[in-house]
This record gives sequence, C-alpha cells and structure tokens, in this order.
Amino acid sequence: MTRPAARAGISRTLVLSARLRGYSLLKEQVLPDESTSRKGADVVTLPSNAQDLSELAAQESRLVFDGFGHDIAWELGVQMIGAAREDSLPVVISISQGGQRMFHAALPGTSPDNDDWVERKARVVQRFGHSSLYMGTQARMASSTFEERTGLDPARFAAHGGSFPITVQRVGIVGSVTVSGLAQLDDHRFVVEQLTLFLNR
Repeated sequence: MTRPAARAGISRTLVLSARLRGYSLLKEQVLPDESTSRKGADVVTLPSNAQDLSELAAQESRLVFDGFGHDIAWELGVQMIGAAREDSLPVVISISQGGQRMFHAALPGTSPDNDDWVERKARVVQRFGHSSLYMGTQARMASSTFEERTGLDPARFAAHGGSFPITVQRVGIVGSVTVSGLAQLDDHRFVVEQLTLFLNR
C-alpha cells in the first residue's frame, strides 16, 4: 500500500497565521452558511487580503501526499472522525477521489443540509483546484463575491471554508476532503489540522 509521507516544512501545528488560527473550534460567525444554525453568534472577519490568500496557497503547497487511494482515504477519514468525536464536533466528513466518494460519515448534530454543503464546497475544489476558502478569499480581495465573479449557481457551488484539495506529488489534484457543520473558518481549520497531523505521522 502506498503510504503518505510528510513533506519538508510541514509542521504538526496548524499552518495558519495567528490571525486565522485564533478562533475556538466552536465559535460561530454571522454568515449565510452552515454556521448560522445556533444563536449567540460572534462576528468573525473572514480572510480577505493578499497575505491571507498567500497563507492559504502555502497550505495547499505543503499538504501533499506521495500517493493516495482507498486505504489512505479510509485511514484519514477514521482519524478525522476520531478527532471530531473526541471534541464532540457536529460535523459531516467526506473524502472523494476522481469523482468517487471514498469516505463519508456524519456525527450527531448534523443533518442532510450538511451533506448538501459538503457537495457544494467540494465542487468548488473540483472546478478551480483550490480550497473553497481560498476561492472565497480571492473574491473578497476583489471586493466581490464568488457568485458574482464566476456566475455559478450558489445552489451547486459554495466558496465557504471546509473543502481542501487532495494533491499527490508529480500527479496533481486527485480529489478533496470536506467538512461541514462548524463555522466555515473552523471547518477549514479542522481539515488543515487533520491533514497536517496525518502527513506527519
């Protein structure tokens, strides 16, 4: 079985600036996405400048597999579900490769709406080759929205944080790992944290 190997420069800690990693996993944000289901939300400033975009691109450059397949997808999914259960996170976790869903699990507190968010965010990665948060940030940098810039149907595409490309060395992007259920920055942060830990085992 092909095993993932840690690339040089990947830290075991989350690869984010202090500005992006300063939010607790359960902090909510007032936004029209999956984060608005609970009351008492805190307003969070989303990444929107060139430094933020550069940091998000650096994550994608660092988090690269030597190979990827069914066994690795399963191992990664099991790790992520274990971490989410340990922290009682109400999330859906989905891993896809080449159009095939390799792993999918939903924890208590989620609903079919989260499955829909997973699909919409993953389509962004599949179409543009960047994380869904990266694409949303790119639009905010232009003082616009993802929908205005692309003309894509928001019922099918969502540039909200939580879907991240699965990249294989010398191959390129082969799939995505997606989380829905938390505020969108926390969805993204959870994915990046888990990929970083997995690749540094």
